Amino acid sequence: MNTVALPIESFGVSHKGCVRDHNEDNYLIEPLTGLWVVADGMGGHEAGEVASASIVDHLATIGIASSAPDLRARFEDRLSRANAEIRGISRSRGITIGSTFAALLAMEGRFACLWAGDSRIYLVRNGSIAQVSKDHTEVQELLDRGMISAEEALTWPRRNVITHAVGVSDEVVIDFQQGELMPGDVFVLSTDGLTAHVSDAEIELVVKSVPTRIACEKLLEMVLARGGTDNVTVVLVRIGGGRNGSLHADQSRAEG
Repeated sequence: MNTVALPIESFGVSHKGCVRDHNEDNYLIEPLTGLWVVADGMGGHEAGEVASASIVDHLATIGIASSAPDLRARFEDRLSRANAEIRGISRSRGITIGSTFAALLAMEGRFACLWAGDSRIYLVRNGSIAQVSKDHTEVQELLDRGMISAEEALTWPRRNVITHAVGVSDEVVIDFQQGELMPGDVFVLSTDGLTAHVSDAEIELVVKSVPTRIACEKLLEMVLARGGTDNVTVVLVRIGGGRNGSLHADQSRAEG
């Protein structure tokens, strides 16, 4: 099947959570461009929000690419510009600020997932969920080296220490995975405010059981009901349309 012709339905929500007094997350939904992004800023009051907003604002200028490689090149160019801007802000304020991000690019029947930090991308395909991204954290590095167990990682004292983010160094270090789009694929992009409270199995169940918009809202409700200890942002991208066959992408920002 030609996946280029498949409709794409997407939706996003973002909330400050139950503990934080402001929201340092930002997200972007650009279906015509073929770009979806979540970003989780860090650096204290207002500073983190500035960093994540810089990423989103620069990526929003990508425009319509001529090909998948062109889209990737435009993405990396805008991310580099955001990194430089954030570095400049850090110098002017005398503080270190930055932002994690997770992004999905989709064009010509293919996808690329790119990320830095612990914002995540999941793919629900053929009824099963898989984490596409791999956290850039100290605890993940310890897991990879076999120095701690998965059980120990859950309560490791420095489990939230990020090893890569945009704005913290002159060069942006990102990872990526790419592949072919399949009808029925659902990508879940989220900041760590979601995964702190909702398991992979629960994400899978929600995504499979309800339409795109309701799934986003349900996941947010679950986080808030469980304490919402951090800002939370969720973007869902469903390939082949949602249950209602929508051919467009909706977006929403839920504040509270």
